[in-house]
Amino acid sequence: MERRPLKKVCVVGGGTAGWIAAAVMAEHFKGRLFDIELVESDDIGTIGVGESTVPPFLQLLAKLGVNEQEFVRETQASFKLGIEFRDWSEKGERYFHPFGEVGAPVGLSDFYQVWLKARAHGYAHPFQDFGPASVMAREGRFTLPHKAPNTPLSVASYALHVDAKLVARFLRAFAEARGVRRTEGVVEEVQTRPDGFVERLRLRDGRTVEADFFIDCSGFRALLIGKALGVGFEDWSHWLLCDRAIAVQTENVGPPPPYTLAHAQACGWRWRIPLQHRAGNGHVFSSAHMSDDEATAVLLSQVEGPLVTQPMTVPFKTGVRERIWDRNVLSIGLAAGFIEPLESTAIHLIYRGMDFFFRYLPDADCDPALAEEYNRRMRADYEEIRDFIILHYCTTRRDDTDFWRTVRTMELPPELQRKIDLFKVNGALVEGLDALFRDVNWQSVLDGMGVTPRGWHPLVDRLPFERVPGELDRARAGLAELVARLGSHGDFIARHCAAAPPAPPARVA
Repeated sequence: MERRPLKKVCVVGGGTAGWIAAAVMAEHFKGRLFDIELVESDDIGTIGVGESTVPPFLQLLAKLGVNEQEFVRETQASFKLGIEFRDWSEKGERYFHPFGEVGAPVGLSDFYQVWLKARAHGYAHPFQDFGPASVMAREGRFTLPHKAPNTPLSVASYALHVDAKLVARFLRAFAEARGVRRTEGVVEEVQTRPDGFVERLRLRDGRTVEADFFIDCSGFRALLIGKALGVGFEDWSHWLLCDRAIAVQTENVGPPPPYTLAHAQACGWRWRIPLQHRAGNGHVFSSAHMSDDEATAVLLSQVEGPLVTQPMTVPFKTGVRERIWDRNVLSIGLAAGFIEPLESTAIHLIYRGMDFFFRYLPDADCDPALAEEYNRRMRADYEEIRDFIILHYCTTRRDDTDFWRTVRTMELPPELQRKIDLFKVNGALVEGLDALFRDVNWQSVLDGMGVTPRGWHPLVDRLPFERVPGELDRARAGLAELVARLGSHGDFIARHCAAAPPAPPARVA
């Protein structure tokens, strides 16, 4: 049978999802395989509040050949060493989920296991005292890990806080410079062939756009994958109760800290994402437990600095498409699914979706075996992230509101329940294939939420334990001393990648 290669791919929708998809195709294929056209309309706004990333985002920039310092300047970004969680396990308690490693293996034993036995024998210092990202974040200091080779700082990792709209603008310029054609227009109709494949788009002004393959980046509207092809959506709101967010921007008060804040509230949580010249703030909440007006009032009572935007309401539904790729339509971003932004995974799932698309790149006939394997792998990613987010809720000890009583007693996805039960034995964990969240991530959150295993791995008993507390103390003191020598996060930005000062903000009364 004669093979029919793709000649043209059309991306429907811009924003972060659309321009990441266009940019990575333009760079990956360098105009040698097929033409790329992106259809978007300035009349249709993008959500633009996803302003936090995870470390693999830096790998995306590297694959694109983007200079990291230039990107930080152009997107007014700051550096992110992890997330500080306040009031999640109980009111008044806080913990830090860092990027990178915590401690170093001791012989054949994972550091967490050694620390676990030490704590059971009265060792007082917390797990995160041995995490370089955690200690830098606590002290407000920063350096690039590769600038500190052969030291404990080298095993830290980091991501970025970015302005989502500036990211889309940056990637649009990048993609257009590499041959991507942008068409301004509103999609009025999606026309399909008798076999159900999408054939063309009809725009509001009567123009049509044809392609062999379409990438649906139309957000929650899901114009192609949902409305045209009728692919269903699997709702996860029975596990993730929050379904709305109020977002607002404020002026910075002091230098930006190198971490995201996730502060639990009565019926959800609020974020603070500090950029170079402003902060993004939001309140994620359950509309079954709180009204928009109440949620807005809670957020405005806690933000720091004058407002530079009016509060914006963002409704959402957590879940995933039953098929993320169906026939000749691939959905990316919000069109494919959404998991609330607690661990900043939305942008990660966009480029993860494109990475798997490259692995299973079809021809114009779109053999369903390729789509089936793609959907299996991407669904595993969505479920892994879903379970990790649920972990933050179900391990709480809070019972002060109906919201917290519900999430701490709900029936969990079986795989998540299995992981928690296994961890409680002796800290053992099931690490998924090519998972985003590794053992140290689960250890950090479970420890931060107060979940303590009943024992430790027997291999730790091979160590001469009388030396362990002293070795831990030396490691902890050495890390603290290294961090104390670093400059502040703000100083690092000022020296290496400061963005141009913005125009004075128009404050909102």
